[in-house]
Amino acid sequence: MSSTGDCFVVQAPNTGENTIIFGRNSIDADAVTEAQEVHYFDASTALEGKPDGGADVVKANGEILRVILQKSRAGAWGGDVGANDHNVCVAVSWAAQEPASDSDSLSSTDIVRLTLAIANSAVDAVERIGILVSNHGVDDAKFSFIVCDPREVWLVSSGGKLWAAQHVTDGLLRITSNGLGVNTTIDKSSDALGEKLKAQGFWDGEGDVNFAKCFDASDATVAEWSGDTPNGDGSYTLTSMFDTLRSAADGATARSATVSVLTTGISCHWFTATPNASESVFKPFVFAPNPKISPLTKVPLDNTLTLLHKLHAQRKPAAVEDLKALETACVEELNSYLAEHPTADEELDELMKDCVEAEVKFYR
Repeated sequence: MSSTGDCFVVQAPNTGENTIIFGRNSIDADAVTEAQEVHYFDASTALEGKPDGGADVVKANGEILRVILQKSRAGAWGGDVGANDHNVCVAVSWAAQEPASDSDSLSSTDIVRLTLAIANSAVDAVERIGILVSNHGVDDAKFSFIVCDPREVWLVSSGGKLWAAQHVTDGLLRITSNGLGVNTTIDKSSDALGEKLKAQGFWDGEGDVNFAKCFDASDATVAEWSGDTPNGDGSYTLTSMFDTLRSAADGATARSATVSVLTTGISCHWFTATPNASESVFKPFVFAPNPKISPLTKVPLDNTLTLLHKLHAQRKPAAVEDLKALETACVEELNSYLAEHPTADEELDELMKDCVEAEVKFYR
């Protein structure tokens, strides 16, 4: 199973116009010992080595996009959260009964990578996920995703080959990792969803379809906010989401944390690439002309951890506090750049690489 995630989404009126901020704490019982890699793929490699089940997607869309991806485990093809250079972010919030690794069907993490490689908008991503689920779903599999771009937020849930999606209009939402996210508000879905649910014995035809209850008996996945609640005045920012994720992190199960600030200008994506946001620092990535990220965020051959993860685990107690000052400076410098530049140039090519290597110096 892929790692699941405690997900937070904030949009207007809590953020600036045409800005959506997405945050995710990955959750897994093996948080300390299981690595989470961060990989960048250009258009020529975004679908390299893709599962057989994704072949039809490539034919459906001629343009392949660049992708930044967090992988749920070393050696996985797909990822549990990521973004593309069209300002689209897709993340797994919950997954159960992943297909076997030798199956031609797609896992939730495969779907994330395939969707990011071709989706031009959040609505496009929702429909692409629906196609993948319909064509390559597994009978016992249940997935939930969150899809965002600078203007829209969607929840997408699937059971077997059926799916349903909800357009989220609330200014803030927290979706925990304990079940399917789409209930009775269904704005897009499989064709003839109700009839198919009845035919498969998931719904008795009475009342409104509750997609989550058809496939999953868990409680509703909407939860209270963690830490300071956005107040509706447009002041919620990137660093506010850092604080939210750190407040929500459980040291026993929190893996890597990610934040995406999605705008119609330059979107920025931040990764800890180490466990527990409250004990880690965020490093930025921007789709510059030729971005490079450090090899320290990838697991070397014959290892189970990235070097960054390993050095972070061996850190001195004062290291993280010192690094948070570096994180603050990085945020300020990047904000200044974004205020003056409408597009990302080569000055940001090695942004994440430089930040990762600066962090490692504190650990050595």
